[in-house]
Amino acid sequence: MTDPYTVLGVPRTASDDDIRKAFRKLAKKHHPDLNPGDKAAEAKFKEISQANDLLSDAEKRRRFDAGEIDATGQEMPPRGFYRDQAGGAGHKYERAGAHESFVDMGGIFSEMFGERRGHGGGGGFDMGGMPVSYSLRVPFLVAARGGKQRVTLPDGKTLDIDVPEGTTDGQTLRLKGQGMPGTQGRPAGDAYVEIHVDPHAFFQPRDNDIHVELPVTVSEATLGGKVKVPTIGGPVMLNVPVGSNTGTSLRLKGRGLLDRKSGQRGDQYVKLKVVLPEQPDEKLKEFLESWEAGRAYDPRKEMEQFT
Repeated sequence: MTDPYTVLGVPRTASDDDIRKAFRKLAKKHHPDLNPGDKAAEAKFKEISQANDLLSDAEKRRRFDAGEIDATGQEMPPRGFYRDQAGGAGHKYERAGAHESFVDMGGIFSEMFGERRGHGGGGGFDMGGMPVSYSLRVPFLVAARGGKQRVTLPDGKTLDIDVPEGTTDGQTLRLKGQGMPGTQGRPAGDAYVEIHVDPHAFFQPRDNDIHVELPVTVSEATLGGKVKVPTIGGPVMLNVPVGSNTGTSLRLKGRGLLDRKSGQRGDQYVKLKVVLPEQPDEKLKEFLESWEAGRAYDPRKEMEQFT
């Protein structure tokens, strides 16, 4: 077998994390589930699995680096010892007890790829300790406010995870020890949950700010006053200035999303939209007709200079 460091494409000084990342990248590329019928991909996956099995075990890695075992984990024979396949002295060396093992991690990687695929039979061996990746959709307000969301683990059990306040779309949460179980005394791997935040009906996030379009009546826009505005922390009262118009933007300081790095909150920007009653109002119509008479009011006048 080829040198395991060469197989994974890492230097001998690579950290455990470097080895894990290199294996995951190659495993996703060569996994048989993604390359059905490709014998070369299957052989490559077998090779990188063996390399990872050796290098991810601290004691095996130490012994390999010291020349005590070979790339398959077998004991190195005394120097000068050879055995041919017929059992006598010869030139062709065969390792005693040499074998190959194929690690079937289809269940793991189907989770990594965001889907489940059935695997019949019980063939293959579990390397153990492998990380598992998920995609989880979260309602906007749960991500903004923080809260619990349920995720299903590979063995079918469910787990309520804490979604931190201010979680953003594409952020990954780490669940320590919730990955594949370890073998030979090794601890279980971790689970990595990539969050996808669902859009909201009217909250529009932009970085850590939130933008909202707020309908107001003609009288509220003309006369001004206080109106109730929804925010992620609950409704608050907003002062609408006298003579406001559609497109007027008002700011609610500190009512945006939490920036988890700085600990600061963004703002909420409220864009007013003047809305007429759904049903015609005769009194409003009569008032506007009398108000309009004798006034040269043209809201589109500024457009003329650009046409």
